[in-house]
Amino acid sequence: MLDRSEVDKVAHLARLTLTESESEQFTTQLGDILDYFEQLSELDVVNIEPTTRAIDVSNITRADTLHPYTDREAILACAPDQEDDYFKVPKIMGDS
Repeated sequence: MLDRSEVDKVAHLARLTLTESESEQFTTQLGDILDYFEQLSELDVVNIEPTTRAIDVSNITRADTLHPYTDREAILACAPDQEDDYFKVPKIMGDS
């Protein structure tokens, strides 16, 4: 069982300041989580292949294909600022 001094020690190492009520709450919650992991460790998983998901899932996103967009004026019309045929953006590097 997890005790409050261990929670306070971990909070100190993580540079967290916990109130009395938070410390008590986390002691209970983390204790419950550790108890659950203890239950899971009792399972026989010798013949079970490791997985990343409980069910098989495949990526259903579409292929990324290039489609040229020829309406340059429509793209530039959406820009907050432009100069000739280019987007104009604030300078972020160099001399002010």
